[in-house]
Amino acid sequence: MADNQNMSRMARRREDKFTKGSAPKPPKRLWRRILKWTLLAILAFFILGVGLFSWYAKDAPEVTQAKLESGGSSTIYDRSGNEITTLGLESRDYVKASEIPQQLKDAVVSIEDRRFYDEKLGVDPVRIIGAAFNNITGTSDGLQGGSTLTQQLIKLSVFSTKSSDQTLRRKAQEAWLAMQVQQKYSKDQILEYYINKVFMNYGQYGMSTGAKFYFNKSLKDLTLAQTAFIAGLPQSPAGYDPYEYPQKATQRRNAVIDAMLRDKKITATAAKQAKATPITDGLKPKQQQTNTATNDKVIDSYLTQVIAEVKKKTGLNPYTDNLDIYTNIDMGAQRRLYDIVNTDEYVNFPDDAFQTGVTMTDPNNGQVLAQIGGRKTGDVRLAYNRAAQNTRSNGSTMKPLMDYGPAIEYLNYSTYEQMTDEPYTYPGTSISLYDWDKKYQGRISMRTALEQSRNIPAVKTLSTVGMANAVKFLSGLGINLPSSEQYLSSAIGASVNTVQEAGAYGAFANGGTYYKPYYVSKVVTADGNTQTFNSQGSRAMKSSTAYMITDMLKGVLTKGTGTSAAISGLYQAGKTGTTDYSDAELQQNPALNATGIAKDAWFTGYTRSRVISVWTGYDKPTSHGINYAEQTISQEIYKALMTYTSQSLTNRDWTKPDTVESYNILKGSNPGTAITGGSGDTTKELYVRGHGPSSRKAAVESSSSSSSSSVSSSSRESIESSSSVSSSEPVVSASASSQPSNQEPSASSSEPSTPSGSGSGSGGSNNP
Repeated sequence: MADNQNMSRMARRREDKFTKGSAPKPPKRLWRRILKWTLLAILAFFILGVGLFSWYAKDAPEVTQAKLESGGSSTIYDRSGNEITTLGLESRDYVKASEIPQQLKDAVVSIEDRRFYDEKLGVDPVRIIGAAFNNITGTSDGLQGGSTLTQQLIKLSVFSTKSSDQTLRRKAQEAWLAMQVQQKYSKDQILEYYINKVFMNYGQYGMSTGAKFYFNKSLKDLTLAQTAFIAGLPQSPAGYDPYEYPQKATQRRNAVIDAMLRDKKITATAAKQAKATPITDGLKPKQQQTNTATNDKVIDSYLTQVIAEVKKKTGLNPYTDNLDIYTNIDMGAQRRLYDIVNTDEYVNFPDDAFQTGVTMTDPNNGQVLAQIGGRKTGDVRLAYNRAAQNTRSNGSTMKPLMDYGPAIEYLNYSTYEQMTDEPYTYPGTSISLYDWDKKYQGRISMRTALEQSRNIPAVKTLSTVGMANAVKFLSGLGINLPSSEQYLSSAIGASVNTVQEAGAYGAFANGGTYYKPYYVSKVVTADGNTQTFNSQGSRAMKSSTAYMITDMLKGVLTKGTGTSAAISGLYQAGKTGTTDYSDAELQQNPALNATGIAKDAWFTGYTRSRVISVWTGYDKPTSHGINYAEQTISQEIYKALMTYTSQSLTNRDWTKPDTVESYNILKGSNPGTAITGGSGDTTKELYVRGHGPSSRKAAVESSSSSSSSSVSSSSRESIESSSSVSSSEPVVSASASSQPSNQEPSASSSEPSTPSGSGSGSGGSNNP
């Protein structure tokens, strides 16, 4: 019994031992497997990373010493691919490492890359990994914060500084090139290249150049506060502009001082004194950039728009991103235009203060081929561009755009549409509208009204068309009329610049398609990426509308208000425009109330291949107006430039579309009566197909080219033959000082004069 119990205990022990031996043990092998696979994953990730890095790095651009030493400017090319200028290199003051004060080196390193001297590879792996993680996880818009000072040098030398371009691929290439630079050049050389390359705003490159620009000092003569400002400026040259944003400039300067104190490069006392120094201490008055090269003066206005367009379309900075910018500029035409407005060889100008803005475009694609924004501007660089920035009233050049174009498009008016030139008062007011001669021509055709630029028929036509239709038509031509100018007075002029007007008239020239004017055709970055640009055309009007407007505008040059612009043998069309002064402006200078004095004079003309829009006037119009003779200068500028540019182009007339019918209309008939054959009593007129004359006594005349202009009555012929172009342009005046409640005439938009008592003039707010 005892043995059985003993055996039983022994059996139980064996059983217990067996049971314990077979129980699960701590998962040592599982942990080993987890660790093993983790290490393998890390290894695979590392190999993949190295492979990806190598894959990206193999396509990295070459970095040469020349690129490292060069400025960060861009090169500008004309439409033929010829280099015409660069941005910023002319004024750079290059300093060697031995000439750079230690204080500036300390400031740059402290604020930009405090471990600069300890980085053996030119990169900071910890910062790169952190930035890469943010990029992969999408916690930032781009790879930021991972660049060492050496990588920044690489970026300035061969890459874009655009934040959206800071991709993993770009960072890998930066790192690879930084390692190469680190192996080849010393820390002092790298710092030298960086200090001489950074953009300092206002066309200045390099910190030495910046020191002279802002403080008129060499680097060694800068105070601590000035040194800190110079060192901190490259992060955002425009954002830390001490002239425009002194508070932000002070904050950035103080951040540099704090970084130097943190790194024990300066004492607390020195830091306190420097931070207490006003940012304006020793700061020179703001100065304008200057052009010394003749070529730069010639293209200055065009260049201002190129820079703005590149920034807007690409987000890149032409001053810092080493771009190759290919423009649409025709240098032959640009040089001729510069000479036309800056010499007396082509046009006689009254004085050097007389100004102009001119834009020439290709109506078939929207390319801006030439532009001048002023004359006698001296050596000022990137001067005020009156061609693109000035928005003085365009006077009667608005009539085809806002009045007669919509009337044909939406109401199917013919060129013979009968209108009445009679006394007129703006609805709801006692303000009367007049023409230049204070006379009325009675019943006339739309063709005659446009050729002779009569104001009252134009305003009445806009009233019939309706403001909604007119605004819609203008919008299709790239002109967005603000609500403040959506009044009947805008029928004879509103705020438009020559770029907008050239684009709008281009749709008449090409048969009804609007192309937005543009300056840049291609941008190539330092690493070879290319962006190309063009203007996508949009249908702005029917071909019938474009053809009929063009046919009427031909008569403006042959026997209307634009005869001074006529070029013998050239198929062309165009429109004059003048603006007069408001009562408020006349009160400032009563001498401007003399007969024939205008505020602005325009001419916009075109062929099938070119559009040229010209504004002329004075920057301070209340001090000086333009007389009858001077009002033809805009036409003379057009004529000189169009004569030059047309020499190399095919001279082609416009082809009448099938949607337009031509009739011989009995003069004086109302409505128009078509008669058989042509005689002295008929005028050839155009109708939209399906909307011909109600009284037909002749078959439709077939024609492959535009019809001739109508013949005005003998009384109007005597006016045309005895009046010069400048004197035949109408003006507007008024008989009351009250404002219309719903059709308010605007001083800035009336052509060529504003009704008495209308709002403040445009001369002050729009002047440079």
